[in-house]
Amino acid sequence: MDELLKQFSILFPEINNVFGAGIMIFARLAGLFRLAPVFSKSEIPSMVRISFAIITTIILIGILKPSPIPDNCPIFLCLFLNFFFGAIIGFVANCILAAVLTGGDMINTQMGLSSAMIMDPSTKSQVSIMANYFSVLAMLIFIYSGGIYWLFNAFIKSFSLYPIYGTSFHFEKIINVSYLSNLTGNILFMGLHIASPILLATLGQDIILGIISKTAPQVNVFSLSFLFKPVMGAFILIVILPALINVITNYITSYANLF
Repeated sequence: MDELLKQFSILFPEINNVFGAGIMIFARLAGLFRLAPVFSKSEIPSMVRISFAIITTIILIGILKPSPIPDNCPIFLCLFLNFFFGAIIGFVANCILAAVLTGGDMINTQMGLSSAMIMDPSTKSQVSIMANYFSVLAMLIFIYSGGIYWLFNAFIKSFSLYPIYGTSFHFEKIINVSYLSNLTGNILFMGLHIASPILLATLGQDIILGIISKTAPQVNVFSLSFLFKPVMGAFILIVILPALINVITNYITSYANLF
């Protein structure tokens, strides 16, 4: 088999170069689609993602003008590293939206909706109502802000940082570590920033209910809190939603450069 492939590469060098580069680009795209926002959603059929990846691979082959396959190139190692590198790009982009989901979880807990869980078909797991709502909201803002363009811009730029036939992976030379640590470190901070209006409103409500329980012990404050917290949280969320969308948009656009 190796001899047959060698003879084929000698007889048809251009076809061999295009075919080899196409496999590596497709593997990197597969890693990107596995973790990247929008493309990783299970609502998108697998055939659509595969077809889109094949079309994108064909386009990129013409743009990148692939070089010949190096001698003694470990194909499976290159495939794995390309898949891994594409998954890193998708992971970094997914971390941007993770902060918004964190804020949704905090709001959901503070509104007393922790027991109201729904099935998320994307992750095949139980998620809170507000986290699912903010997930969809963040996805729409990500698309509107040009997130798909950033993803493909970073993907095309990745070929200049890490060649398709590379066999060594130096993480610190490829990914800006300070950028990645700043991004992941801001997940909790940004989640608190998004959820802070609801947290403060419900905290003030808890203080008021605590005063009522001391002045009028016969009032069942515990039952009232289950009624007032969701209503108060929903009301505050409706009021601050325009400003909240601007905050999320500014946060997403601040991380436009993935490298």
